[in-house]
Amino acid sequence: MWPYLLISVYCLLVALASLAGGVLPSLLRLTHTRMQLIMSFVGGLVLAVALLHMLPHAAAETGSLDWAVWAALAGLLTMFFLIRTFHVHRHGPVDPPAASSCDHGHPHDTCGQHDYPMDGDQCATHRHRYSWIGLFVGLTLHTLMDGIAIAASVTAEARHPAAVGLVGLGTFLAVLLHKPLDAMSITSVMAAGGWSKKSLHLANVGFAMANVAGAVLFCLGVQQFVEHQHMVVGLALGFSAGVFLCIALADILPEVQFHAHDRMKLSAMLVLGVLFACALGFFESPHQHAQDHDQTPAPMPSEGGTRTGV
Repeated sequence: MWPYLLISVYCLLVALASLAGGVLPSLLRLTHTRMQLIMSFVGGLVLAVALLHMLPHAAAETGSLDWAVWAALAGLLTMFFLIRTFHVHRHGPVDPPAASSCDHGHPHDTCGQHDYPMDGDQCATHRHRYSWIGLFVGLTLHTLMDGIAIAASVTAEARHPAAVGLVGLGTFLAVLLHKPLDAMSITSVMAAGGWSKKSLHLANVGFAMANVAGAVLFCLGVQQFVEHQHMVVGLALGFSAGVFLCIALADILPEVQFHAHDRMKLSAMLVLGVLFACALGFFESPHQHAQDHDQTPAPMPSEGGTRTGV
């Protein structure tokens, strides 16, 4: 029961963080520079967690690096088309037209310190009264995947005899730190569209619960594949690693790269996020990664029970 209890605690904390992010724009205004610094750190963390934590565990669970990479590719493409379809690319609060300016003292549409054009079309789209719906749907599907990622990470790491304590910590922290930015995007776009506070709160609560729903769906689904749980968990982890890679490389980091100012600060925060993800390895069970690669891998369904080393 310990893994399920830990999954519940993780999802509860993520839901609370998401709720906090949703109400943050109404309480205070994060400056442009601070938001970019946060995004740089989270981008580095998400990227490193996908490559250093999730993908190795996926390969160990499936018993094949090929299966893990194919699952990661599927996750990356799924998230990419999700971003393209629902325009899930906006992080941070959206200012009303009269207050749309950078914290470095000039309007966004004339800001010379950005590498991308502020053509007004993007702002008009986000200020439309119903533009938040596509953002909400896309980010909710994204959050369902995050819930699956948390549950799969905890389940995979908890299988090891030496696993103790906060298994799945890296994935949990990556989701925890990223989720308030997503919730902030939804509520700020709704606020810019003139929606009431009650509507904002309802959307915020619904979005926060999506992470819990994803974890519940995974836990219920994996029980239906008792004989192939290793494969199911491994494929879910690989898929989640691909999702995380796409979030970092196609969503967060490009948005940070658009800003030509504060390059050293943003780069330093990116590296700090990567180092933080590396440090999370010390909280795992001793030699856990070594056990991942040395353990007898799961049988491959398509090979009639033959086993393939990682």
